[in-house]
Amino acid sequence: MTATGSEAIGHASVGEVGKVFSRSGRPEVILRDCSFDILPGKLNVLIGPSGSGKSTLVNLIAGYGMASVGTITVDGTRVEGPGPDRMVVFQETALFPWMTLLDNVAFGPIQSGVPRADAASRARALLAKVGLAGFERRYPEQVSGGMQRRAEVARALINRPRLLLLDEPFRGLDHMSRGLMQEYFLRLFEEEGITTLFVTSEVDEAILLADRVIVLSYKPTAVKAVIDVGLPRPRTFQMQTLPEFARLKGETLRLLYEEALKGFVKGTAASAELDRLVAAQAAAG
Repeated sequence: MTATGSEAIGHASVGEVGKVFSRSGRPEVILRDCSFDILPGKLNVLIGPSGSGKSTLVNLIAGYGMASVGTITVDGTRVEGPGPDRMVVFQETALFPWMTLLDNVAFGPIQSGVPRADAASRARALLAKVGLAGFERRYPEQVSGGMQRRAEVARALINRPRLLLLDEPFRGLDHMSRGLMQEYFLRLFEEEGITTLFVTSEVDEAILLADRVIVLSYKPTAVKAVIDVGLPRPRTFQMQTLPEFARLKGETLRLLYEEALKGFVKGTAASAELDRLVAAQAAAG
C-alpha cells in the first residue's frame, strides 16, 4: 500500500475550503477557511461537534461534491470528482444484499477487469484478515452489523486506494461490538499501512486509533487544533488506561467543549468570499 521505494502515498491537502449549502431556500455557510493535511501512511482522525460538517468534508475529499471556494488535492492532483484513488466506507451499510460477502468484496476488482478467480482469492485473504473466514458464502442479512462493517472495510481495501475515508463506520454498534471493531481495524491498518481519514464523534475512539487528531470548530467549520498522538503501535484496547491516554482525552474534550458551547451562540461571520457567495445565492433566489 506504499509507493515505489519508501515514499508513502495518499497525501491529501484541504486548502482554505469553504462550502455553502441552500437550506429551505436560504444559503448557509457550513465550512469556512478549512485547511489541514492528511498525512500519508498515517491514521488521521477527524472529530468535531455534532453538525460541524465532518460528513461534508468526507464527501468533498471523495469528490461527491465540490467546494464553494478553496482546493482539495491528493498527491498533488486536484480533486474534481470521484476516483478509484479514494474509497469511502459510509455510516450505513452499502453491501449488495443479493451478493455473498465474498462476491461483495470481489466486486470492484471484477468490474475493473481482474479475472474472477484472482479477485475471489484476494477477497478471501482480506475477509480472513478482518476475521470473516468461514463466512464468505453468507449474505449480509445473515451476519451481524459488526461483520457487515468488516466486510465493507475489506471491500474498500481490495481496490487498493491511495486514501481510505471512513465516515463514522462503527456508529450504531453496541459498546462491545464497537470495541472489537476498533481492534480489528487497528490490526488491519497496522498491517496494510494505508493512508486513512477516519471520522468519529467519540473521543476515546479518536485517541485509540489516531496518529493525529484533527479537531474541528463549530460551524462555519475550520480546524480548531491538530493533536499528535504518540501512543506506540501496535495499539491495544488496554491502552485506554494509560495516563498519556487520559491526558490526550482531556485535551481533546476541552477543545470540543469550547466549540460545542458556540452552538448556542449565533452570528459567526464568514470570510469575504463566502459572504459574496451567500449574497449572490440570496439574490438569485
